[in-house]
Amino acid sequence: MQKITIIAGARPNFIKVAPFIHAIQKAQELKAPIQYRLVHTGQHYDAKMSDTFFTELNIPLPDANLACGGGSQAEQTAAIMIAFEKELLANPAELVVVVGDVTSTMACSIVAKKSQTKVAHIEAGIRSFDLTMPEEINRMVTDSITDYFFTTTELANENLRKAGIEEERIFFVGNIMIDTLLKNLPRFAKPAVFDSLHLTPKNYLVMTLHRPANVDEGAVLKELIQEIVTNVDELPVIFPIHPRTAAIFSALGIGAPNLHIVDPMGYLEFNYLVLHAKAVITDSGGITEETTVMGVPCITLRNNTERPETCSIGTNELIGTNPANIAPALKKLFEGKWKKGAIPPLWDGHTAERIVAHLSVLKNG
Repeated sequence: MQKITIIAGARPNFIKVAPFIHAIQKAQELKAPIQYRLVHTGQHYDAKMSDTFFTELNIPLPDANLACGGGSQAEQTAAIMIAFEKELLANPAELVVVVGDVTSTMACSIVAKKSQTKVAHIEAGIRSFDLTMPEEINRMVTDSITDYFFTTTELANENLRKAGIEEERIFFVGNIMIDTLLKNLPRFAKPAVFDSLHLTPKNYLVMTLHRPANVDEGAVLKELIQEIVTNVDELPVIFPIHPRTAAIFSALGIGAPNLHIVDPMGYLEFNYLVLHAKAVITDSGGITEETTVMGVPCITLRNNTERPETCSIGTNELIGTNPANIAPALKKLFEGKWKKGAIPPLWDGHTAERIVAHLSVLKNG
């Protein structure tokens, strides 16, 4: 019997583990000798940012919740490592599967390897090459000790090869987050704000900002938002505000008739909003992948991206963090000159099935 421990710690993780769990359950129905244990580190502890995803995406409740929310990067990393070490000692596994690039990904990988447990990384090999980003450090550390690498693109494969990873440990399987997106597309749910704000399809924009470079300094955040709201032809800008951004935003006194601050939404409601938007303005990585598949124009306020295929193939454009770049990008959008984009290879909704198939071969190999 193959015993797998799956780690989920933050909102993006839940979106990625859902199809993986569903693929394992399907394999179990076919009598495959595989068991899994789902461990929630508690890295995100706001119910709207975590708990709702288990319900919406039909994921079983975690077998363990390590309750390691809050604290600095170092405090959280240490808390997760201490708690997960106890969890793994009490419930040994043959393989620990981590996803993405959050603190939990790195912390649990380190614990697993020091416990002589193999590690598989879903979404391995992506790189921004920007060491000011905590996520980039998480990716690099995780991939330096991973045993099996499941990748989203050929570029990720190449990054791993350049790092000296043997070809037989790299598995190009596609983008597991797109499995969730395509499966749930018919289930997207109109949020209450859609009617209360009298929104109509393609006549509003969605904005998400949470990266430290954009939100930690009030003056920077204020200038970015003012540039956005004044260059969208008075269309509504819907801003589901991240908890870390809300604390800073509330002190700035920013207000505009077309700026609408709303609470974080569940997966199904948020993606309904994105699907019907004229465009998305973001500093997220995952959203750029979802907009690429949904064909929605995406403007990314970052100087680099670990997902360059969303720009070279998809609907995303990287415009940097200089507020002066916002008006020209929006002008291009409103003139109807935004690129149409396409969908990268293997972003087809079957990534999780490919991963489980590979794990079966690895177990028997």
